[in-house]
Amino acid sequence: MAAEVAKTVALADIPTLHSDGAAAVAKKDEYEVSEASKVAREKHEKDMERILLQRRAAALAVPTSDAAVKEKLRQMGQPVTLFGEREMERRDRLRYLMADEGGDRLPQKQEAKEESVKISAVQKSTFYTEGTADLLRARMEILHFSVPRAADRIARAKRKRENPDEDEEQEIKSVLKSVANFSLDCSEIGDDRPLTGCAFSPDSALLATCGWTGVAKIWSVPDVKKVGALKGHHTERLTDVVFSPDGQNIATASADRTAMVWDLQGNMKMAFKGHLTRLARIAFHPSGAYIGTTSFDKTWRLWDVNTGAEVLLQEGHSRGLYGIAFQCDGSLVASCGMDALTRVWDLRTGRSIMALEGHVKPVLGVDFSKNGYHLATGGEDHTCKIWDLRRKAMLYTIPAHSSLISQVKYEREDGYYLMTASFDNTAKAWSGRDFKPVKTLSGHEGKLTGVDVTSDNQYVVTVAHDRTIKLWSQKNSPADDKEDEEMPDVGEGEQQQHETQELAEMESEKEEQEDDEGEMEPPVQ
Repeated sequence: MAAEVAKTVALADIPTLHSDGAAAVAKKDEYEVSEASKVAREKHEKDMERILLQRRAAALAVPTSDAAVKEKLRQMGQPVTLFGEREMERRDRLRYLMADEGGDRLPQKQEAKEESVKISAVQKSTFYTEGTADLLRARMEILHFSVPRAADRIARAKRKRENPDEDEEQEIKSVLKSVANFSLDCSEIGDDRPLTGCAFSPDSALLATCGWTGVAKIWSVPDVKKVGALKGHHTERLTDVVFSPDGQNIATASADRTAMVWDLQGNMKMAFKGHLTRLARIAFHPSGAYIGTTSFDKTWRLWDVNTGAEVLLQEGHSRGLYGIAFQCDGSLVASCGMDALTRVWDLRTGRSIMALEGHVKPVLGVDFSKNGYHLATGGEDHTCKIWDLRRKAMLYTIPAHSSLISQVKYEREDGYYLMTASFDNTAKAWSGRDFKPVKTLSGHEGKLTGVDVTSDNQYVVTVAHDRTIKLWSQKNSPADDKEDEEMPDVGEGEQQQHETQELAEMESEKEEQEDDEGEMEPPVQ
């Protein structure tokens, strides 16, 4: 068989080896490469180049500091940042750019290591920024305001704990029982476009709402009748609204990068300008002398209500900020944002005393409990997390909703329960002690954007993208239940007295008519 194969092979078809080791094929039978083979070969070459590029990139020493990464990109003539690009994505882009250049402009590994060490040392070192006289004055005022309030709060908690007549467990059960009886009391169209925020006045007599039309409205409680409007100054949609602690002023935040303070008659008293992009949330300091605003420019700012001056511009987040809340004492403020981080700041020193990490997506809502040491956060990961500031740790995670949580709010009196609003069209109440579900408020046909509770715990309000305001109240208040329990005793006494009087009347009537008509049945009463 081998001999037959050998006979069919021509000598011209046998390749010969030259001195350079390459195979030479006779020109008359030259091999032609097909288009498919060319495409496959090009694809193979590109894959090999990509693999080699990845290997070179993995072996490079790239700076870990975002500031160093930006500086290196600037030196290479590349854009410092791209739209929507995060820190890790920027670092990976620098790595591949450096690998693609083949190392001509790359720092040596030892040099890069030394540069990284220097940057780390600078970042870990304490640095100070000189503040203004207004900031110093504000810090002193907040110090003198917060210390007595903290002392009163602690003393009140001690008295409640040591007083044998105080049954806190029974009080909590009573409050939660009343919350479980909440039902829809009133529903009103609040605006022509979606609503974004709501807030009760401290005396629970008024309600403020805001929405995409750029107008904030004031409503009476509990009939939800419009009594005023705040309009004419904001040029874009409103993002939040809140009452001052004394109930005499209302503050609004807007996407037009401004915040404003109004009186109840609808007159604009002060405008606060300085943020670079749209505002998200706004909050009054418990003293009423300052307001805090958050913005997507990655900062939150503290403003003097009386002068309109910017007292503090605070950085500390890597992405836009959304939520802000002041502690009841006035000494602390919490900020949260799109970087999935919540920071707690000491207003008296300006330091970030805690960085609460746990959410895996942006954090949109934050609020302090009345007890002063519990903090609730809610975010796009559908969870509400409870933090204990005393232990600087997360206390509990509530799998609260099936969509993002837009706002969280503790009840104002004792923090016995917590309200959460969500884009799943519901608001829910949770126990402040064991964080179990208490009540689900369903009725909206759109995403919920705001929730608030009155100071007397009689009403809860929710607003949503369906443009409606819904007021929820208790079916039976504790006072009504008490009256219902006492009513049977009063009724039985009155019935016995009425029966005795009837018997006496029948006996006298019987004696008068006995001689004339004989015995007679008593009249039917």
